[in-house]
Amino acid sequence: MSLPAKQKGKVSFQHAESILVLGFLAVIMLGTVLLALPGAAKNGQSIGFFHSLFTATSAVCVTGLVSVDTGTTFSPFGQIVLLILIQVGGLGFMVFATMLMSMLGRKISIKGRMLIRESMNSASLSDLGKVTRLYLTLSLAIETAGTVLLGIRFVPLYGWKNGIWMAVFHSVSAFCNAGFDLFGGYASLTAFSGDPLVLLTVAVLIILGGLGFSVILETIRNRQGFRNLSLHTRMVLMATLILLLSGTFFYWLAERTNLETLAGCSEANRILNAFFQSVTMRTAGFNSINLSRLRDGSKLFSSFLMFIGASPASTGGGIKTTTMAALAFLILSVVRGESEINVARRRLPDDIARRALAVAVLFLTILFTGTLTIALIEEGNFPLEDVLFEASSAMGTVGVSAIGTPNLSPASQAVLLPMMFLGRVGPLTLAVAVAKRQGGKRSASKYPEERIMIG
Repeated sequence: MSLPAKQKGKVSFQHAESILVLGFLAVIMLGTVLLALPGAAKNGQSIGFFHSLFTATSAVCVTGLVSVDTGTTFSPFGQIVLLILIQVGGLGFMVFATMLMSMLGRKISIKGRMLIRESMNSASLSDLGKVTRLYLTLSLAIETAGTVLLGIRFVPLYGWKNGIWMAVFHSVSAFCNAGFDLFGGYASLTAFSGDPLVLLTVAVLIILGGLGFSVILETIRNRQGFRNLSLHTRMVLMATLILLLSGTFFYWLAERTNLETLAGCSEANRILNAFFQSVTMRTAGFNSINLSRLRDGSKLFSSFLMFIGASPASTGGGIKTTTMAALAFLILSVVRGESEINVARRRLPDDIARRALAVAVLFLTILFTGTLTIALIEEGNFPLEDVLFEASSAMGTVGVSAIGTPNLSPASQAVLLPMMFLGRVGPLTLAVAVAKRQGGKRSASKYPEERIMIG
């Protein structure tokens, strides 16, 4: 029996989050097949299904955790496949699907527009084709600028051909907050720990990718000062600034006397590397110092930054800056005894607080489960703070590691796989699902109210 027109439309909207998840899965499986081909590896032999699946998942989910060394394992073909997976995963497969339909002259259905709106955090269903083109243009312009700046350093080091490719790959990897690098030896950017041009360029690319398209665009278009920005943009910018400054100060204070990290640097380089770690720990996955030598307190603080992550509709992961801000203002309103959540002369709807709480609790539940599972599998092979660091890196789609992901057993690496995937699509999917159900379904009965004790 066929459904009525209105009910069909309702079903399509309700299953939007499922289509987003399936879309990411399809891209991951395609990437797995391509990376498993013998031509994807430098030695001409396939790296195997599991390593291909792990790498493809990490790339599409813009995580950066690797089970094989990217720089020494993959051929130029494999590196190109990785770059495409990072770009599609970072900007969103729906963006590229929209551009393809536009080039083929096909109209975007209401269902398709709704999917694009959810993946890009847009408020309107109208003119999404134009918004998507602008999104891609702005992203490519930022990545091109990053390529030029990185090329200034990489071309003299690696020659024109390899230098330009290195600049392109790392610019895209940084803007998409992926953290993949081609330097080999799992070194990331440690060879450039004293190079302000490389570290600051990568840091700016990471920050811009983590702000979100709508925030960047509104900030560019705004001509009337900070107070005239939307509440969302102001919260994102303020939360990002606070996290960057507090993270820089913490790493500088905690690691400046650590002989294995910042102690051998000049004071300027200490501040530079402290700032870079503050940037990258929230979602990017690059590192300029040896993370295995971080103090235990720094690893715990890093796990907290990974938990927060970037901002909504960005290329980063985590519960997002606005989620954390909403929870902070919710707690503040409870402490003050206020019945409403007020922020900068605006009132946050109750459903926003409920969604923020749901996303945070879901994230913490998965993170705890993953950490506990890996700790049981490894049976004391690694300190618990290192296991938490690794699990937080996977769940927050960050990509840094204090253990060295290849040192984990295959079973532990298998646990990281769903964590990376859920970290990329889980909180987003939950937020979309809950948002569409808020106020949409009411209980047939209204039960009597009864209070319980809290705290």
